[in-house]
Amino acid sequence: MSAACHHAPVRLKPDTTIDDLQHDIDALIDAPALARSYWGVLVKSLRGGETLYERNPRRLLMPASNMKVVTLAAAAERLGWDYTYPTALFAAGPIADGILRGDLVVVGSGDPSLTIEAGDALFAEWADALKRAGIRTVAGRVIGDDNAFDDNGLGFGWSWDDLPDDYAAAVSALQFNENTLHVTIAPGPAAGDSAGVHVTPPGSSLAIVSSVMTSASGAATAIGTRRLPGSMRLELTGTIAAGSPSAALAVSVDNPTLFFTTALRSALIARGIDVRGAAVDIDDVEAAPPRGELPLATHRSPPLSTLALRLMKDSQNLYAETLLKTLGGLGGAGGATAEGGRREVAAALQPWGVAPDSLIQRDGSGLSRYDYVTADALVTILTHVAGDQRLRGPFDASLPIAGRDGSLMNRMKGTRAEGNARAKTGSMSNVRGLSGYVTSASGEPLVFAILANNFDVPGPTISATEDAIVVRLAAFAR
Repeated sequence: MSAACHHAPVRLKPDTTIDDLQHDIDALIDAPALARSYWGVLVKSLRGGETLYERNPRRLLMPASNMKVVTLAAAAERLGWDYTYPTALFAAGPIADGILRGDLVVVGSGDPSLTIEAGDALFAEWADALKRAGIRTVAGRVIGDDNAFDDNGLGFGWSWDDLPDDYAAAVSALQFNENTLHVTIAPGPAAGDSAGVHVTPPGSSLAIVSSVMTSASGAATAIGTRRLPGSMRLELTGTIAAGSPSAALAVSVDNPTLFFTTALRSALIARGIDVRGAAVDIDDVEAAPPRGELPLATHRSPPLSTLALRLMKDSQNLYAETLLKTLGGLGGAGGATAEGGRREVAAALQPWGVAPDSLIQRDGSGLSRYDYVTADALVTILTHVAGDQRLRGPFDASLPIAGRDGSLMNRMKGTRAEGNARAKTGSMSNVRGLSGYVTSASGEPLVFAILANNFDVPGPTISATEDAIVVRLAAFAR
């Protein structure tokens, strides 16, 4: 934890003991409303490793996005915080009289950071690079080479009904705008009219089929999405009230590679490069053309230390799945696969004391309901990171800060934990998690992991209990 996030030590009443702390946390978890829930909790001091509280610390529970703690820690260990993703542009054919007599091939390695804004800037640079190379016309296609990753873009065990949403976007070695479209739905002039639909950016190849209708003024807006795995058809259903503001949805694309090449082709044409052929995925090319040995242009992503901010602060699933695939590429045989990534994660974490039976990992983000981890494993990882000078700084900086930013921006405000606790959240149906660091009232650095499963109360009720535990830790003094 950085010193700037610590509260000054204060002296509390002398009877504030570990027994008091344990009693108070027990009372929070044992509240009658939580009787059906199941908890795994572990709190330790980072000074000497003393256990201050535990409940089922070695029981396997679904972590939701607390799995990102696992993935990022292993990625930082194996790749290093300076790791970047290159994307390169090649000519596949001779250049003469201003014409590339062949295809333009873009080769990706998984860069997840090319948003619309970053992509526009990059594609403008690439248009200039083509002109400097004497290319004003591309006679062939724009081919996206995504072979650095396997083609299994979805995580193992993801629910099919999550797939239309941005948080379940498939990963690829070529990625644009986090493989996400922004859909704006506006009400028609009067009840009974069809709603208007606008999609940004264009060129996703998704067929948007909307049956959204305008309902009476003042009615609730209810819009649903449906897209089957592998389908290019996105269905929009429901109603939006007349006179209401437009509704905004973020939806995933089906083919990230084709989305990238389409965006690149359109940008090149807009900047004066005549591209005669279509945008295509290399998997749809019968025989990939040989390309030049030297790229026309190369772009590198921000380093992992910067990518980690989007991954952890905002809990961006695509980044986690990209890192898992990237780790899989380190293993040699088998290539950049999620399966290879899982092996690399286990190999990285076992020397830290993470037992093989304390972690069942199926994806990088925690979206899979086949993921399981123990509170003890999370605390072991966080403890190692806190004690490793190579890993600690950027990892700590990536965690949401209670009451200040990321997924904790609106939590624990006005308490001793605000500006103090740094932790990764986790949230999906009947699963909540919160794991990280907090400094006690007496200046003692603590590490904690809180997992809750199988509850029948609203999720915010569980999150409030997690917050109350962390606030109690922040007030602890001895």
